[in-house]
Amino acid sequence: MPNIKSAVKRVKTTQTAEERNISKKNTMRTAVKRAKSAIETNADNKNELVSFAIKQLDKAAQSNLIHSNKADRVKSQLMSANK
Repeated sequence: MPNIKSAVKRVKTTQTAEERNISKKNTMRTAVKRAKSAIETNADNKNELVSFAIKQLDKAAQSNLIHSNKADRVKSQLMSANK
């Protein structure tokens, strides 16, 4: 544990940001999994789930949680599977 006051604060803010990022990433992954399973089972609300997953992917890419190319790739996979 750091002794300097600014370093103590830095540890706290880093931990808070890390928890927030993990939560956002988990939300994104869950949305993508739900969309993929809805596409496979041909559920009634698959279009809603796909659009929600795309929204979460865009948010994750915008905040640099995932690379923008990965977001584009996953979005493309979802869209082509949803046809």
